[in-house]
Amino acid sequence: MGKRQFKPGNMLYPVPAVMVSVADKEGNSNIFTVAWAGTVCTNPPMLTISVRPERHSYQMIKETGEFVVNLTTEELTFATDYCGVRSGRDTDKWKDTGLTKEPASKVSVPLIKESPVNLECKVVRVDELGSHHMFLAEVVAVDVDDAYFDEKDTFHLSKAKPMAYSHGRYYGLGEQLGTFGYSVRKNADKAVKKAGEKTSEKTVKKTGEKTMKKSVVKGQKTSISRKTGDKKKK
Repeated sequence: MGKRQFKPGNMLYPVPAVMVSVADKEGNSNIFTVAWAGTVCTNPPMLTISVRPERHSYQMIKETGEFVVNLTTEELTFATDYCGVRSGRDTDKWKDTGLTKEPASKVSVPLIKESPVNLECKVVRVDELGSHHMFLAEVVAVDVDDAYFDEKDTFHLSKAKPMAYSHGRYYGLGEQLGTFGYSVRKNADKAVKKAGEKTSEKTVKKTGEKTMKKSVVKGQKTSISRKTGDKKKK
């Protein structure tokens, strides 16, 4: 089997589908969904979002130079999709989705309360690339929901069940496969072996359940055949 060649396009998937909240100088706010968002720098902390100029929220960001990136979860999938296909020119998406506005600490744009993590951003530069304009922004504050901290005060984003977007579809992230740097640790072989055994166990279990299901169905068919045979015999 070979590979097919597509025309040049954006196939860098999966990506985080985030809800971005914005506001104008009068305080009118909106939410819109962005699939093209990314981390670009650690110090200072910076990220980018790419937005079409014709979108309702574009002018709000240009006017205030501020926005908030609100991380999404499986539970927020419907709202995330809705905020991406409806325009704030025509409807109040806060009201439609039932999402809650919450004051930010460093910017004049509201946060989405239901989001596990909110990144408050101030625009540093705008690059007009073509169909999309890229906003490079500094993260000036991060707001994190207390619900995802354990008794040792360690943050666990996985408990929020983050959601990702891939080629027109939304997905949950599934189970953890490893941790950063586990491939070069001393116990890496054990970790890989354990992961393999876990996968093997799942495969055996799944195969066993499938075989059992087939056997049960086959047994039901045999029973029906016998019943039919009895009727013919009579």
